[in-house]
Amino acid sequence: MRKTIPTLLLATASMLTLGACHVIYKPDVQQGNLLIGKNVSELKPGLTKQQVIALLGTPSVVSPFDQNQWNYVATMQHRGGTVQERTLTLYFDNDTLVRTDGNFMKETPQELLQEAHKYGPLYPTNLTKEQQKELEKKQQQGDDSGG
Repeated sequence: MRKTIPTLLLATASMLTLGACHVIYKPDVQQGNLLIGKNVSELKPGLTKQQVIALLGTPSVVSPFDQNQWNYVATMQHRGGTVQERTLTLYFDNDTLVRTDGNFMKETPQELLQEAHKYGPLYPTNLTKEQQKELEKKQQQGDDSGG
């Protein structure tokens, strides 16, 4: 009995310490339509619904009350952080694309690159440490001169 209580206290303290250190892995969670920027940029008025499906796949939501509006929706949550939602709404006149709206591809390539550097090392990972440092130095010099 005397050994049980200290053991339980030690186990509890260890669990609390590990919990405070964020040892628990939280994966990235991405749901919905995963659209490719190149395909989204190819959207233009005049495309048919079949051509849009060939480019983007089927939409997340098509209202049964309005067949002329398609919604592509995606959410991304990076390691338990805030949920980012992206939408792309397509408007058709019968079978022809009239216009698009939304924030699906609002980032510039520079913004996407900057965001990617927050989450890990530069690629390719088969570089030597010296090559990696040189690449990082070049990247920092590019960031400083660009803005």
